[in-house]
Amino acid sequence: MAPRVLISDALSPAAIAIFKERGVEVDFQPNLGKDKDKLAEIIGQYDGLAIRSATKVTDKILANATNLKVVGRAGIGVDNVDIPAATAKGVIVMNTPFGNSITTAEHAVAMMFAIAREIPAADASTQAGKWEKNRFMGVEITGKVLGIIGCGNIGSIVADRAIGLRMRVIAFDPFLTPERAIDLGVEKVELDDLLARADFITLHTPMTAQTKNILSADNLAKTKKGVRIINCARGGLVDEVALRAGLDSGHIAGAAFDVFITEPATENPLFGHPNVICTPHLGASTNEAQENVALQVAEQMSDYLTRGAISNAINFPSITAEEAPKLKPFIALAEKLGSFAGQLTDTGIKEVRITYEGEVASLKIKALTAAAIAGVLRPQLQDVNVVSAPIVAKDRGIAIEEITRSDDDSDFESLITLTIVTEEQERSISGTVFHDGKARIVAIKGIKVDAEFGPAMIYVTNEDKPGFIGRFAGLLGEASVNIATFALGRDGKGGSAIALVEVDGDVPAGVLSAIQALPGVKQAKALKF
Repeated sequence: MAPRVLISDALSPAAIAIFKERGVEVDFQPNLGKDKDKLAEIIGQYDGLAIRSATKVTDKILANATNLKVVGRAGIGVDNVDIPAATAKGVIVMNTPFGNSITTAEHAVAMMFAIAREIPAADASTQAGKWEKNRFMGVEITGKVLGIIGCGNIGSIVADRAIGLRMRVIAFDPFLTPERAIDLGVEKVELDDLLARADFITLHTPMTAQTKNILSADNLAKTKKGVRIINCARGGLVDEVALRAGLDSGHIAGAAFDVFITEPATENPLFGHPNVICTPHLGASTNEAQENVALQVAEQMSDYLTRGAISNAINFPSITAEEAPKLKPFIALAEKLGSFAGQLTDTGIKEVRITYEGEVASLKIKALTAAAIAGVLRPQLQDVNVVSAPIVAKDRGIAIEEITRSDDDSDFESLITLTIVTEEQERSISGTVFHDGKARIVAIKGIKVDAEFGPAMIYVTNEDKPGFIGRFAGLLGEASVNIATFALGRDGKGGSAIALVEVDGDVPAGVLSAIQALPGVKQAKALKF
């Protein structure tokens, strides 16, 4: 059955065509985002939801989204999506961070020109029949210092344009490497240095705990007298009240804002000041940008729903279309290894350690780890999923460690070993994927074994003594429990042994109790996969 996508906001017809070309059914209801009750009523019918800014994907909507796998935001901001609720539900949330980059960068440059030459006020004055040539005395931008806060995708485009305009560009960005700064032709500086030197400051950083109010009252006071500030990134990066005070005092010469703490901004501390220019969040508002983000979100959602590829996800590692088929069997293996260990664990988990050896170590192990953690936690927390598992584990104080090895001495091309450390013990299980694509268990607690995962299995640890296998198999036969496969392993003659048996159907509780009562049995557990 073809996946179904609901488009609840206005989106380019080209996006609809892409969905259809990729084998995805589309329901285009561009005004549905304004009717949250109707959206909640029908969302359960869809595998994907494509939105812009009007649709609010709340926890109520997600609670009804019984089949939803992905939300695609045509644009960069996902403030209108409840990310924690989507993550808990196992819904991938994607955005399109690059489709409007040039448009947003160009808007910032346009705003810089406008505030430098007071173009909006001069236009209004001239069209009002005044000729106030001496009133509007602007400044050149050539030779001026532009300070960029956040030199990622958009910030780097602004830097390139500014260098072309013969500005000197300095940038504050903790993630900007010295090598990247050289490539861009910018000088990497600390924030205080930027504040002291910049003639113009433009912000191009996401809203995080570290960047919120980055231009606070204290930081605005550190700026060079006569500075002009441009914000086309996110409302809340600048203290608007403090900025207004700086404008009123004359310390700050001008400000050009496209974004505000409260939007739609029908009133704001900056409004009405003669040296302020405001636009209604137009950073991405060009025909080219809207077309780009619509095409991009349709391609990303289609690739995920039809091929398992994940691009620009907010809450899950990216997986390319080429990686997806290679990862799929190992994701299944990782989840089953986690489930095996999780079903055997009754005490509190302190740490999960996952070792990747051989070819699998070169794959996208973050996705594999997420699957393994989901498997570990699911026996205790039924609602956990591959998307939510890492966050759930973190919230419970479970340490996650990933180890990669390119081991030429291994018996297997790829090997995953999952180790659980509890308050009482440490338990490991290793598995691989054979050429037929099937996941196999190859070691438990260091004891070699060769077994496929079955829907219903019995795991037994016992003393390696004669007669156990006969008594064990006989007990199952007497209870009419049919054996599908039987795998054995031991650490040495007369030592500890393992039996891993796939059976047809569920194991009656009485049978499990009888197995536990057999001489030499240390543990017996029924497992389901």
